[in-house]
Amino acid sequence: MPSELTPALRAQIENTIRGLTIDAVEAAGIGHLGAPMGLARPVFQLWDRHLRFDPSDPAWVLRDRFVLSAGHASMLLYSLLHLFGYGLPLAEIKGFRQLHSKTPGHPEHGETPGVETTTGPLGQGFGNAVGMALAAKTTRARFGRAGEGPGQHRVYVVASDGDLMEGVSYESSSLAGHLKLDNLVVLYDDNHVTIDGPTSWTFSEDVPARFRAQGWQVESIDGEDVAALDRALAAAHGAGKPGLIALRTTIGHGSPWAGQSKVHGGPFGEEALRATKQKLGIPESPTFLVPDAVRSYCAERAAAKREERKAADARLAGWRSAHADAAKSWEVVRSRAVPADFAAKLVDGLEGKADATRKHSGTALGRIAALVPGLLLGGSADLAGSTNTTVSGSGTIGQGDEPFAGGTVHFGVREHAMAAITNGIALDGTFLPYAGTFLVFSDYMRPSVRLAALMRARSAFVFTHDSIFVGEDGPTHQPIEQLDALRAIPGLTVIRPADAIESALAWAWIVSEARGPVALALTRQTLPALKREGALSLELVRRGAYTVREPAGEPDVVLIASGSEVSLACEAAALLSSDGVAARVVSAPSLERFAAQPAAYRDELLPSAVPVVAVEAGRGESWRGLVGREGLVYGIDRFGASAPYKKLAEYFGFTPDALAKRVREHLRG
Repeated sequence: MPSELTPALRAQIENTIRGLTIDAVEAAGIGHLGAPMGLARPVFQLWDRHLRFDPSDPAWVLRDRFVLSAGHASMLLYSLLHLFGYGLPLAEIKGFRQLHSKTPGHPEHGETPGVETTTGPLGQGFGNAVGMALAAKTTRARFGRAGEGPGQHRVYVVASDGDLMEGVSYESSSLAGHLKLDNLVVLYDDNHVTIDGPTSWTFSEDVPARFRAQGWQVESIDGEDVAALDRALAAAHGAGKPGLIALRTTIGHGSPWAGQSKVHGGPFGEEALRATKQKLGIPESPTFLVPDAVRSYCAERAAAKREERKAADARLAGWRSAHADAAKSWEVVRSRAVPADFAAKLVDGLEGKADATRKHSGTALGRIAALVPGLLLGGSADLAGSTNTTVSGSGTIGQGDEPFAGGTVHFGVREHAMAAITNGIALDGTFLPYAGTFLVFSDYMRPSVRLAALMRARSAFVFTHDSIFVGEDGPTHQPIEQLDALRAIPGLTVIRPADAIESALAWAWIVSEARGPVALALTRQTLPALKREGALSLELVRRGAYTVREPAGEPDVVLIASGSEVSLACEAAALLSSDGVAARVVSAPSLERFAAQPAAYRDELLPSAVPVVAVEAGRGESWRGLVGREGLVYGIDRFGASAPYKKLAEYFGFTPDALAKRVREHLRG
């Protein structure tokens, strides 16, 4: 017979969560105590009575998503994962914050079963959750039939005062309210405390009023009142818009430091630890105690949730049977299945085409949408016409009779949120998300781009207007250091194509082979088509670099560049040739891909005995490792200027004559 959740058993479970938190932080000598202790009751209630999941299959596609945006409260999540049987044994709890444990200081997606996204930088999880909710709504609209099919799940978030202070959450909640994402519910831990002191020092806005103004369903309740939480969740589920439930909680519940900022982090120390455990009725010994009654109840509930899964899977099977075409399309999209000649179809007819690479990228997006219908979901931060990120005929999210069936997201002027939402879409696992803006504004997106790399999320960031050749908009819009800054992020592949072929093949690689985030850097200005030595294939991008122009004999110098500077290097090489200087030109669309190639291939392109000159209309520091001590980085070490781009090329020395002159000087020493 199933165990009854009596008030006494409930308190024991909640105090087990608190006890595991206390012991883990004490053992580690560092960690965050307060939030897990204050949130133990409402979050356990959410998991026990509302959240749909199967601990034996953390990636079950129909599960609800739980996002701990307040990632410092990681022991709250780890305790629940352990109690409900997610394959997180007690030994991992004891190894909290230790090397190679599955319980790092902040939750990391891919490291711990049941962790949906990497959180800790505040506000990011909130934005990810908006992306997950949007992905679910779009999945349901594109593939669901007659109210059945995938995408029926909900996304729940636990957010702190810190999350709501960060600008990324403002942007994300604004878009979520505008789109009426009614499958999104946020539990706001309103404990009136931040690290430095009471929130009254810094935060006096009316949070419920703010969310109501953004179009959310809002309830404010006592965080200890589970009946009120159940009613608030029911109201949120039926509101037709996203829901915020403000939980008035006490940070460090049950401790002598309850309600004080110092309980945010720990450990307690012997005296406060003893007093806390005595007040909560937790034995001092043994530590890391999980009473049999607690373990038994959570195991029963996990079994019940597995049974509930069977019913959900049966409904999905019925949908598959009744709507085989929709089911097949969904499977194709989720598996990233592409035609055997996918790359060839993306480049077909592009050879010899001169245009801006941002326009070539837009052409590729249109072809991808036709070849793999339903795969793409993305857009720009109010720059669709400039970034060429709108797929013709794809429909706009939030518009029409079926507002989530479209493929284009107009994020508004919200770069911070756009990137975080894009990561959330990627983590959902269905669509290929992309986000577009000017390269200089990648600085606004950097925290999310970094987290995408940390999580290996398959997000595509489309950055256009990639150099001083933006022109008249001037130095505020002309990137100088941004390419180097992006290339410095471990796990991010930066691709800067030089013409139509490289642009199309970059997208072919992103769709079919990339296993992490990719940043495209694309030109505003028209570029000529490159004349290549060899055949066209995906290898041009897969290898990261290849020879575009080879001299008749052995090279005296190698010019290596990406993007708009490749054609410049080719023109300079022709001038050098007339002076008897044999110059090889290497196009390197991706330094990360090139670095991953065998040493023999890298040495073949850049022989150790031949001087190397790297050319980039930017800072260019990321080329230093390729040119070596005797090489030259021909870049720009100052901000740009406002003028037509051809005038800027002359002023900054990015003309064939100026480059050839500097190469000659370098070779002469």
